[in-house]
Amino acid sequence: MPFLENVVRGRGVPAARLAEVAEHYHHFGGVSPINEQNRELLAALGKEFAANGVDLPLYWGNRNWHPMLADTLRQMRADGVQRALAFATSAYSSYSSCRQYRDDIVRARAEVGDGAPAVEKLRHFYDHPGFVEPHVDAVASALASLGSRGTTRIVFTAHSVPTSMDAASGPDGGLYSAQLRTVAGLVAAAAAPELSWDLVWQSRSGPPQVPWLEPDVNDHLRALAAEGVTDVVVSPIGFVSDHLEVIWDLDNEAARTASGLGLGFARAATPGTDPRFVTMVRELVTERLYASSSGRRLAPWDASGPSCVPGCCPAPVRPAGRPAS
Repeated sequence: MPFLENVVRGRGVPAARLAEVAEHYHHFGGVSPINEQNRELLAALGKEFAANGVDLPLYWGNRNWHPMLADTLRQMRADGVQRALAFATSAYSSYSSCRQYRDDIVRARAEVGDGAPAVEKLRHFYDHPGFVEPHVDAVASALASLGSRGTTRIVFTAHSVPTSMDAASGPDGGLYSAQLRTVAGLVAAAAAPELSWDLVWQSRSGPPQVPWLEPDVNDHLRALAAEGVTDVVVSPIGFVSDHLEVIWDLDNEAARTASGLGLGFARAATPGTDPRFVTMVRELVTERLYASSSGRRLAPWDASGPSCVPGCCPAPVRPAGRPAS
């Protein structure tokens, strides 16, 4: 509950809704799996760095629970770190998936004060092979578990956001949903080009009067069943690991919806600590190190350029609402 209170602080979320969401965590022993997943990723990165001659210390900081980002920056300052590169565990462009991380870094540095390390966020990686290829193999494996593909549909999911947030993402707007459509197309073409696919949304956390990206995955499963689809593979391309919004919202809620409709259901895995994903993180780091050491000036939307341009993905007006699951 203290974690959830941090997540929704200032948003006026009723206590009853927080108690409801807390039950999702109690279903898994009262602990979010994401911290352990981050520890596993850090351990894999340590081995990857050592094997490839990247002599850099690794740190980890969270927005809403320990280890908190400001505490991590204090430790870095104490260790003599003056500059750092930040890898955010979100591949796409929008306020919540990009700029909010940058805002978090600014606030944490201000909290730490003098001597806080300068921190530069690494670029987006939504279309990097190290992110896409694990999703391709996961979809192929999930399809194989279903058997026949005669009336099978691939359903890609990502976290829904307010339509206004999507409209504000990227210099020209709509970049969040556009990047997700790109990845869905890449994965589908490589895993099962003969099958139809859809991009839908999950884990909506806002009040009903505020428009969010639709359709919701559960509503879409009902529509597919009505069309005569018999089996679905659900691929959470919006996520890098199997944290709560995957294992609850998909493995429990969506799977239950599918079962009630008589749909065969298989959920594709997320990258997690897939070696290709781990290598990708190392490549993003060395890419940025090379650009810095060579003095190369990068255009804002160069493939290896900064993650955002000034003014991109502005913070939305946040109405009181419901926290994510």
